[in-house]
Amino acid sequence: MTSLRSLSPSLTRITTAGAVGAALHIGKGDPDKVDQTALDFSRAVLNQTEVDGEVICCEGPKDNAPAFSYKERVGTGNGPKVDFIIDQVDGTTATSKGKKDAISALCCAPSGCLKVLPDDGYYFKVATDGKAKGKINLDMSIEEIVQTIAKLKNRPLANFTVIMLERDRHNELLAKLRKMGVRIILIADGDIGGSIVTCLPDSGVDLLVGAGAGAEATIAAVAVKCLGGTMLVKVWKDKKDDAKRIDRLIAAGVDINKTYTENELAKGNEMIFAASGVTKGEMLDGVRFTAGGAIVQSICTRLPSGTLEWSTTNLKFGDHPIYKEIT
Repeated sequence: MTSLRSLSPSLTRITTAGAVGAALHIGKGDPDKVDQTALDFSRAVLNQTEVDGEVICCEGPKDNAPAFSYKERVGTGNGPKVDFIIDQVDGTTATSKGKKDAISALCCAPSGCLKVLPDDGYYFKVATDGKAKGKINLDMSIEEIVQTIAKLKNRPLANFTVIMLERDRHNELLAKLRKMGVRIILIADGDIGGSIVTCLPDSGVDLLVGAGAGAEATIAAVAVKCLGGTMLVKVWKDKKDDAKRIDRLIAAGVDINKTYTENELAKGNEMIFAASGVTKGEMLDGVRFTAGGAIVQSICTRLPSGTLEWSTTNLKFGDHPIYKEIT
């Protein structure tokens, strides 16, 4: 039987397909077409993959956007029994507007190992490399978190870099960071990639902070855990939330006061993360179409080995069963 470890190349093919599908609609102003084509391409490749898989969460349903179905059975049914969380385009709006940092991403682990927080409002997230493991918590102020990590990295605040989504809900947080004098990278979409770059030694990015969706939190947690980093996630309580949100989260089994770590969102020591660039970003280059094909950059990391693989795929559409209809 196919081992989970040996699936890495197959999973990269899935995100490559999603990236190509999304990239066909870069800048055309139609986010649903971005999602739908990415979904069609990634589903087609996934269903050729030797796994007995189930999609336990995907991005899209809350916005009535194209997405995998909840508990959709995927794969040939002949490989290892695994759960998937798939975001065929993290950065759909960015892609439709021709902006940076969109990726196609997924994570995969044996059944029962991935915890997904409900797609109901936002969750506050902090991600950084392994130096801060056990040294920071979400009861600390943002100033304390930054200062602790900067000290652990022996980095002056003027050279410390924070990455975060550019959202109105982050205005107060952004003002505090600017007052500290740190460098800030604001991204239109894509806090999965933002989390991961904090764990890459040569990225120049030290910390991700901000509120985002629950599915992305688990996908990012898998990657961060594989890379030896640390991630903290907690329910974001916003004055704009509807009055019954907290009750819904409690009913769904969420501890609204708990800080979830990468080890609680991604249990065990066997898992894979894969992503491919759609538009150029901090982590990956975007899809480049060539005469009769495309060039796609991808990243894949896995446990237990902690292996990190970068790859560049030169696709030739021709008679390819997935891409042959592209003109």
